[in-house]
Amino acid sequence: MAEVVVIGAGIAGLATATALQQRGHSVTVLEERTDTGSGAGISIWPNALAALDVLGLGDRVRAAGGRVSAGAIRWKDGSWLRRPSQERIVTALGEPLVVIQRAALRDVLTDALAPDTVIYGLAAQGLTVTAHGVQIELSDSSTRMADAVVGADGTRSVVARHLNGPLAHRYAGYTAWRGVAAMAVDDELAGETMGPGSEVGHVPMGDGRTYWFATERLAEGGTAPQGELAYLRSKLASWAEPIPAMLAATNADDVLRNDLYDRRPAGCWAAGPVVVVGDAAHPMRPHLGQGGCQALEDAAVLGATVELGADLPSAFSAFESFRRRRVSGVVRESRMIGQLVNLRPALLSAAASRATVVVPEFAMTRHLATIAARSAFRLPTRNGAQPA
Repeated sequence: MAEVVVIGAGIAGLATATALQQRGHSVTVLEERTDTGSGAGISIWPNALAALDVLGLGDRVRAAGGRVSAGAIRWKDGSWLRRPSQERIVTALGEPLVVIQRAALRDVLTDALAPDTVIYGLAAQGLTVTAHGVQIELSDSSTRMADAVVGADGTRSVVARHLNGPLAHRYAGYTAWRGVAAMAVDDELAGETMGPGSEVGHVPMGDGRTYWFATERLAEGGTAPQGELAYLRSKLASWAEPIPAMLAATNADDVLRNDLYDRRPAGCWAAGPVVVVGDAAHPMRPHLGQGGCQALEDAAVLGATVELGADLPSAFSAFESFRRRRVSGVVRESRMIGQLVNLRPALLSAAASRATVVVPEFAMTRHLATIAARSAFRLPTRNGAQPA
């Protein structure tokens, strides 16, 4: 049994800690934050539900969220850009996706861990690999030794910098708002509404709630003097329902605004007893809804390579080899969609968004399935099979 320290208690860190504990390792999770607020929502696509099933947690997540079986796209005046058949989407993906509040997902993952696994208010500031393991320098000036370290500490990852040196962290050029409305959205409207240089997503989250997000190309570091929700209500007042009603049913104190940042995937994900997962390894923009989903895939695959490997360093190396090709394509496509949606001038963005209507529905559905279907998630096998 190895002593493993996971840096970061987000989705990637908690899920990876679960996978490692299930295989008999002693795991401690260190998390810099002490604020564990409810957050907004997150879409768990069938590929990630399949990964959660490997961890024995899929049904708990399904029970805690709302189901989405379509994924319509409309223009801001309410005209349809894409209106897929619910039956076709579910058939292609294997099941509906689940939309769950981040706090509820965090609770499912945390409850799967042994008591006192997570230590809050303690950050890693550096690593040193020694002949006896990995020495972790901590924010309280103490050190901790571990047999192995998993970096799940996001885009600004200390662990990724240990493996790669400096990593360029850049503003993606646009801002996102997220919130939860105390109203249900019609199932056929679940999806996105587009406008020039902007998009709004709206999906049912269960219990009469709707998770929504909005993006706009703006200067970095801005705030709305009148308040973020008031700004959105004014900006989107003329957009088709359910957007005005959805914003009217949102509590201003619950709206989150975050500038979106990006960097290229780390060149090295694993070296010896150190590995990175989730955004620490492969940050991705939110346009495919796959950031958290790929983190859950990482956790399940890392658990499998650990089970198959002779030791942790070889398992970490096998994890990187197995996951890199799958993740790289999702990262590239997420970035491309973000660039198209946020083209300048806004007329180019509008033209690009409207052009999606000419792509045949069967082609879009088939492509989506390669990313987000249950069958898109693969585990390594003893014969070294790679993902398709």
